[in-house]
Amino acid sequence: MNSLAVILFYEDTFQNTDVLSMFRAHPLCKKIIIVAKNHASRDMSCVAGEFPFGGRCVSQALELAGACEYALILPVTRGVAVTPEDIETLLKTVPYADAGMYYSDFYRGGRTPAQVIPVVDYQLGSLRDDFFFGPLQLYSLRHVRSCFADYGPLSETKWAGLYELRLKVSLAADIARIPQPVGCVSADYAGKTAHFSYVSPDQLIYQKEMEQVASAHLRNIGAYCSHAFRKMSADSGVYPVEASVVIPVRNREKTIAAAITSALHQKTDFTFNVIVVQNHSTDLTGEEIDRIVKQDSRVIHIIPDSRNLGIGGCWNEAVQSPLCGRYVCQLDSDDLYANNDSLATMIGALQHGKYGMMVGTYKVVNFDLEEIPPGVVEHREWSDENGRNNLLRVQGIGAPRAFPTIMLRQFPFPNVSYGEDYAVALRISRDFQVGRIFTPLYLCRRWEENTDVNLSPLEETRLAFLKDRMRTLEILERQKCNNVPGTCR
Repeated sequence: MNSLAVILFYEDTFQNTDVLSMFRAHPLCKKIIIVAKNHASRDMSCVAGEFPFGGRCVSQALELAGACEYALILPVTRGVAVTPEDIETLLKTVPYADAGMYYSDFYRGGRTPAQVIPVVDYQLGSLRDDFFFGPLQLYSLRHVRSCFADYGPLSETKWAGLYELRLKVSLAADIARIPQPVGCVSADYAGKTAHFSYVSPDQLIYQKEMEQVASAHLRNIGAYCSHAFRKMSADSGVYPVEASVVIPVRNREKTIAAAITSALHQKTDFTFNVIVVQNHSTDLTGEEIDRIVKQDSRVIHIIPDSRNLGIGGCWNEAVQSPLCGRYVCQLDSDDLYANNDSLATMIGALQHGKYGMMVGTYKVVNFDLEEIPPGVVEHREWSDENGRNNLLRVQGIGAPRAFPTIMLRQFPFPNVSYGEDYAVALRISRDFQVGRIFTPLYLCRRWEENTDVNLSPLEETRLAFLKDRMRTLEILERQKCNNVPGTCR
C-alpha cells in the first residue's frame, strides 16, 4: 500500500482536533506534520514560522515527508472530518491516473447525497489563486520532486507557498479531480476564499505576491505577454451619436426605469443615446422601457429576433446596430451611474485614442443605495505593466467598462450571461492598453434578485468552470502569439 505523510496547516496556533486523532491511528499515515506559527507537539514533526503558508514553511513540510510516496495536505483543519474509508478512496484512485495532485468532491454538514459539494475540474486556465479544491489535497511526492528539479524550489513567499506548489506541480503532471465525495466539512468551514477578497485594499501586499507567482507560471508555460501594445487605428466610420449607453435586460421591472433614468441624466458635451436590449422579458420590463421611450427619443428599445441570447449576445446586438455610437459604455439593468459626469469621464478618456478599453471604479450598495461591504472596489491590483497577465489570475476587471465600438465589432462578446465581460477584457488587454479611472463612477446594487445570488453548488461549479475555460482559451492564444510549440485551439 502507498505510504502517506499528512500535513496539517494552522493559520495561527496548533489545536488538537478529531481529524488529527484519526490520522494518528491510521496505519498508512507514516508521518504527521504540523505547520503553524508555533511549535505544536514534541511527538509530531513540526514546522513553525511567522508565515505558515509561505514558501519556506511549505518546503520544510514537504522535506519532512521524506520517503513517503504521497503527501495529504489540509490547508484548513478546523471543521474537517476524515474517515479511514476516505483515505482508502483517495489512495485507490492513485494507480489509475498518474497525477501530480488529486482532489475531490466532498460532503458539507453530513454524509448524504444531498450534501455533496461538487468541485471544479482543473484545466490549463485554472490558475486563479482562489481555485477551491475542497478540504483535501493529495500530492505525489515523486512529481513534487520532479517539478522542483525542473523549475526550481518554492520561492521565499509569505502566503503563496501552496499556490506556487500546485502551479509548479501542474507543469510536471496533471491535477486530477476525483468525482466522488471524500471528506466532510462543517457548515461553518472557512476554507473558501471570499468573492471580493482580491480587491480588498488591505490585501495589496498579498495580491502582489500572488501576482508574482502567477506571472512566473505564465512564463513557464509560454503564455506571458510582454510584447508592445498595438496602437489604436483611427475610426473613420460614420455614427449617429458619439456614444451609446448599453443596457441588456431581462425581467427587471423593478430596476430598469432607474437605470435608464440614470443614463439619461448624464451631462456631456457630445451626443449620446441609450440602447436597451430587452431580452424577451416575461414581466413588465418591456412596458417600462416603452413608457420611457415615449418621453425621450434618445432611448432605443431593441428586442432581438433570437430567443437564445445571453447577456453577451445582447451586447453584440447593440454594438452591431446602426444606431450604436462611436463608443459604448456599460450599464447593467440593476445598477446606476454614481453621478451625472460618469459617462463623460469614461468616454472622454477613450476619445484620446490611446486605449482599447476603459474601466472605472464602482461602489457596492444595497437596494436603498446604502454602501455595503466591500464598499468601493478600485481594482488597485491592476498595473499598466502587468495588468493583462495578472488578469488571468483574478476574477474580474471592474466597472463601468467602456469601449470603442470598432473594438467590440472586431472582438464580440461570447453569447453567455456570466463572464462575458471578462472574456472580452482578456482578449482586448492581450494586445491593447486598458485605461483605469480610480474614482467611483458606478453604483453596483446588490439585492435578492441579482443573477449570482443564491446559486446552487452545482451552478456555482458550472459557472466557475466556464470562466476557467475562458482563461484556458486565452492562454492557448497567448502561447500561439509567443510561438510555443504544440499549442492549438
